[in-house]
Amino acid sequence: MKTVLIMRHAKSSWKEPVVDDHERPLNKRGKQNAPRMGRLLREMELVPDLVLSSTARRARDTAEAVIDQCRYKGELRLEQELYAAPAEAYLRALRDLDNSIKRVLLVGHNPGLEELVYHLTGEQARLPTAAVAQVKLPIKQWQDLTDDVKGQLVNLWRPKELP
Repeated sequence: MKTVLIMRHAKSSWKEPVVDDHERPLNKRGKQNAPRMGRLLREMELVPDLVLSSTARRARDTAEAVIDQCRYKGELRLEQELYAAPAEAYLRALRDLDNSIKRVLLVGHNPGLEELVYHLTGEQARLPTAAVAQVKLPIKQWQDLTDDVKGQLVNLWRPKELP
């Protein structure tokens, strides 16, 4: 079994409309929710073996806050291909993973992440900012992740729904 943690970046700021979309920072709520979700992953014993993130500033900042709070000690791999990407880009990234990785955290953007959850599980899942979906896949190797593989949506955490 492999596990994919699918996280939409935390809430970003629109204060400065002249800032390029790729460089938008997190706003106050985003800076609170990202670490909160990292603590949740640590408490749920879901610290990833690898973190893959879009190169967008809001995704990078989210990934770094989660990493800090969940106490992940590995590499943060930034992938330009995940910026505003469709589900297929995330699937390609997953299929390219080393098989020693059992649990990966993807940090990226909608609508691609919601499409990814649907593709992997057949379930529609709304991912507001900073939400994390936990998907278990019935595969031994990442390369076995074909279009026919259907995983299970085990958990879906949305910051507003947490105590």
